[in-house]
Amino acid sequence: MTNEKSGAARIARRTLARAALAAAAACAAAVALPALAAFPDKPIKVVVGFPAGGPLDQHARLLADKLQAVLGQPIIVDYKPGAGGSVGAESVAKSAPDGYTLMLANTGVSVINGALYSKLPYNTQRDFVPIARTAMQPLALLVTPKLPVKNLQEFIAYAKARPGQVNYGSAGNGGISHLVPEMFKTQAGIYMVHIPYRGSAPAFTDLMGGQVQFMAESIPQAANYHKQGKVRALAVTSRERNPALPDIPTVIEAGLKGFEVVGFYGFFAPAATPKDVVARLSDAFRQVLASPEVRERMVSQGADPAFLGSEDFTRFLATETPRWDKAVKASGAKMD
Repeated sequence: MTNEKSGAARIARRTLARAALAAAAACAAAVALPALAAFPDKPIKVVVGFPAGGPLDQHARLLADKLQAVLGQPIIVDYKPGAGGSVGAESVAKSAPDGYTLMLANTGVSVINGALYSKLPYNTQRDFVPIARTAMQPLALLVTPKLPVKNLQEFIAYAKARPGQVNYGSAGNGGISHLVPEMFKTQAGIYMVHIPYRGSAPAFTDLMGGQVQFMAESIPQAANYHKQGKVRALAVTSRERNPALPDIPTVIEAGLKGFEVVGFYGFFAPAATPKDVVARLSDAFRQVLASPEVRERMVSQGADPAFLGSEDFTRFLATETPRWDKAVKASGAKMD
């Protein structure tokens, strides 16, 4: 009997131990599940690598209020300007990969800087996970009204007849307003001389005065000057016509097959951010971009709503990066 009783006791103890372990595991799971489901449970910081008041800042602030409503937490815009956006990008790359520090980046920060600078403190593909592309930015190809051309084909013919005599202005070396004309030159088979300025404002002044003959610039500013007769828009670089310049054809319509070059805005998180957090953030941006009010205001700011989720944005970057790398090499703009 004694052996039977001790055996029964051992079985009882083992049963109780297993029950205790199961209860502990269930308890741990119950604690872990709400923690995952709770994201976000504190404010989210969006780093902009440029000064306040610029186009990227306008985009961040436009989305912040709506994003706050979707996520239920404050969205704080933090400015870390310097080195063409590299200072801000480096700070985000070194942040905790928990979804609470994001970067809003433009084409330059995302895909051009890597080709432009040999010593860059971040690598887009290595140091970040794409969250969402939120906008595309087409440009307008412009000429001075002093030039005797009315459309893009006439301009191409004019430039071909005067190799090296036509100048184009840009907001500076290595920027999108420099590289898009370089892509255009290559495809059109023309030779123009690049005149870099410190910003688009002085470049526009010289375009209007005829000191430079050609320029590629973002739609809102280009449209305003075109409507005032101060510059002449010949084409837009997007696949479809732009509402701000409805009578101006695309470059493709004007005869350059397949020419579609646009800038873009997108949000990134540090690499190793959990997949469920990435998915939550990406879906939040999808909801924000579905708002008619947001879409209308984005267009007024010169950015076409163009949402891509995390995986699609990753694929988009994989195709855009070598394209801009090639443009940088062709332009001779690469810096040490």
